[in-house]
Amino acid sequence: MDTLVVGAGVVGLAIGRALALRGHGVIVAESEGAFGTGVSSRSSEVIHGGMYYPTGSLRARHCVEGRRLLYDFCERHGVPHRACGKLIVAVSEEERAGIEAIHARGLANGVEGLRLLEAGEARRLEPNLACVAALESPATGIVDSHALMLSLLGAVEDAGGALALRTPIESARREGGSWRVRFGGDSPGTLDVDAIVNAAGLGAQSVAHGIEGYPPERVPRQVLAKGRYFGCTGKPAFTRLIYPAPVEGGLGIHLTLDLAGRVRFGPDVAWVETPDYAVEPEMAAMFEAAIRRYWPALPDGRLTPDYAGIRPKLSGPGEPAADFLVDGPAEHRMPGLVQLFGIESPGLTSALSLAEDVARRLEG
Repeated sequence: MDTLVVGAGVVGLAIGRALALRGHGVIVAESEGAFGTGVSSRSSEVIHGGMYYPTGSLRARHCVEGRRLLYDFCERHGVPHRACGKLIVAVSEEERAGIEAIHARGLANGVEGLRLLEAGEARRLEPNLACVAALESPATGIVDSHALMLSLLGAVEDAGGALALRTPIESARREGGSWRVRFGGDSPGTLDVDAIVNAAGLGAQSVAHGIEGYPPERVPRQVLAKGRYFGCTGKPAFTRLIYPAPVEGGLGIHLTLDLAGRVRFGPDVAWVETPDYAVEPEMAAMFEAAIRRYWPALPDGRLTPDYAGIRPKLSGPGEPAADFLVDGPAEHRMPGLVQLFGIESPGLTSALSLAEDVARRLEG
């Protein structure tokens, strides 16, 4: 098949690689001037274990399988990463039941190495931590997301595929046995392909509405959740990622590390109508209060505004968290079309598994 993958984030590039390795012709079209400038460039770069998500959901299945594939890919291709591990902490007895439920769900999801710890055991691992109990996830890690995407793009190109930058997809319609795609940009025109994969992230709904014949009622509502991050100056006080009990819309303001050892905190959850990447310095006080629940000794004045990301959610405040939505020919009955909606966290971890799923749906 000649296939057009719309969106050159980590998921789109992983899909392009999976299809190109199967011998298909692949063009990955990106509306911006570089790959990975959207959701993929504004994540926490965490390789998630897979214990948060409902058993049997796409998020649970692709996170666990994707994590295994991702560690293997990083090892084989020299992508910087580290399985540093994570502690999910209960800072009160009321939160203990929550992390016990996450533990049980993780075991049901097949997450390896999970271990419930009492406060003393957790503090032996991380002496600066305050908690009454914790859940250890040694399978959790961190990755250089830009290096990962660069390696995926290299695999696409090595297998004969191509990246088309500044190429926004405006519309597509079925003509005979193929898709006629109209694109804009510096050199607008049309392209005929056998298959289209919509992996456009924040733009997925817009792309879907431009596909003639695709039922508009199948395009889900998109809800935007902004997450801000603050950096932390000074020597790191922890060697693992530290997560509080989850909150509505996210996993709480957690402590993450990058591969250089720098500490950052976030994201929070702010429901927004349009993408907004500002990190207001006055939010530092709220972050400090949340962090001091599990790190009481956080020094004053350590937090500095860093960056913000937008999650393309399918559920809003007060609603149950929505699953990934992958809509393929078996569901919508249009040949050669797969649409991905709501690919937020753990999208980076899930990318390689989602890619295999999309390839199977197109070839099936």
